[in-house]
Amino acid sequence: MPFTADAAAHQIQERLKSIHQLVHEIEKARNHSEINLNNITKTHEKVNPDEKISPFYQQKLKGIYSLAVVDAQQEEDLLRKALEKINEIRSIRNERRIQARNAGNKETIRRGALMKMLLSTAQTLPLYIGKTPGAKAPPLCGAIPAEPTYIAKMGDMVAALVKGSEEEENWILAEVVHFNPTTNKYEVDDIDEEQKDRHILSRRRVVPLPLMRADPETDPHALFAKGSIVMALYPQTTCFYKAVVNHLPTTAQEEYEVLFEDATYADGYSPPLNVPQRYVISIKESKKNKSQS
Repeated sequence: MPFTADAAAHQIQERLKSIHQLVHEIEKARNHSEINLNNITKTHEKVNPDEKISPFYQQKLKGIYSLAVVDAQQEEDLLRKALEKINEIRSIRNERRIQARNAGNKETIRRGALMKMLLSTAQTLPLYIGKTPGAKAPPLCGAIPAEPTYIAKMGDMVAALVKGSEEEENWILAEVVHFNPTTNKYEVDDIDEEQKDRHILSRRRVVPLPLMRADPETDPHALFAKGSIVMALYPQTTCFYKAVVNHLPTTAQEEYEVLFEDATYADGYSPPLNVPQRYVISIKESKKNKSQS
């Protein structure tokens, strides 16, 4: 249901207040957990490493460790609540932007600002953290594709295969405007403000981008393997091109290092370039799709 700018501002303010309160609760929980962690350390120091732990210390350590686990779970719950509020703020702002665009108040973003925005949204994409040890990363996390029945939502970023002025086909970065279940087609806007193009495309020509980053330390299976053939957003452009994964990110903050197909170089590939997880996807390249030149 559409809401006014004032209503959106009020909702955002309410969530900011909740985040402020949660931050204080997180700090309080963290300080409390430090007490138990210090007790664990002190208890271990009292135990002679060359001797078997006595039943007394076994029971004491078991009790302290149990309390530490409870503390960690409480802190995790508070952190997840805070992250949920942050995501709600992002959703409210996105909805307001879409409403403004549909009302004809689309704000023109300069090229430089657009590139900064795309990088920022990639760097701040939510990081997947499993709630249980060994939990598998879900679809649209890192390299894991969407389910076959998945429909991207209004405002979601996608890669879209569109025809250019000379009938050539290129994968571009686009935003979902609408999905028509009757025709099974998407309506998407080119993210490039200079183009201002809207396209109606079949589902096979639209690939949803990841909604979460994968942590290489906990979910390496959710990353593309070295040597994988992918489509990646060429830096400082809004087009996807065929590339080879050269190096994987080793931390949640790092990006992929890829080699783009480029006939202007002797070996057929560009020098290594960094691309965020959000803009590295697996899609079938059209025969008409040209390499970066």
